[in-house]
Amino acid sequence: FVFKIIKDRFTPPKDMTREQVKAKYRLVKRADRAGRMADTQEFTNLAFARERFSDEVMEELHKVAPSVIEEHGKALVIRHVYVERRMTPLNLYLHDATDEQVVDVMDEYGNAIKQLAAANIFPGDMLLKNFGVTRHGRVVFYDYDEIVPLTDCNFRTIPEPRNEAEELASQPWYTVGPNDIFPEEFRLFFSGNQRARKVFDSLHSDIYEAAFWQRLQERIRSGYIEDFFPYRRKLRFDRGRNVSQGVA
Repeated sequence: FVFKIIKDRFTPPKDMTREQVKAKYRLVKRADRAGRMADTQEFTNLAFARERFSDEVMEELHKVAPSVIEEHGKALVIRHVYVERRMTPLNLYLHDATDEQVVDVMDEYGNAIKQLAAANIFPGDMLLKNFGVTRHGRVVFYDYDEIVPLTDCNFRTIPEPRNEAEELASQPWYTVGPNDIFPEEFRLFFSGNQRARKVFDSLHSDIYEAAFWQRLQERIRSGYIEDFFPYRRKLRFDRGRNVSQGVA
């Protein structure tokens, strides 16, 4: 299992509070997770044997979340913690993946993003490290700090520069609102893994287009509900076949 503790303070560029993070987790509990978000159990005053924690871990806990931990003799009590099933982080999975595995997992990564979006959930931070691979090869999102309803987002295309000064500017020369999102920038999530990016681009390049996200928003606002399937395509029953014939 993985145990998640909220820090007392967040380091820039993150600008959040403990209560805001807890609100994100409550949002996940209420949402249709489409089988693409890790199930999280919330505990208060969870006690462990102190000897199970190394001195290095204890030093880090006292540094980043002193208000959450309390030592009682041989016990360490964590006042508030989320517990999730352990998965292999997607960025680590890709290190040793074969070419076939990269194709499968990048298709899963794209499907996870699209299915979450169809359920009106925008992950926010879609870095590979924020997704995990289950033992069955399914890709699941597990970092909820920045999730928002998809319909709250304003998807835009980056404007074309009007002159050389704008083209060479180190900072955006155009106005950016708090809910503005530029899908063209999603390619940065593959920084350092060009093999994965090349495969993803061949399978899910529509994710880089603002129009793709805007169409999804229109469907959600019109009341359309997508179908989500828990099994990979190759494992599903063929609706056109007689079930009594069995599966080859």
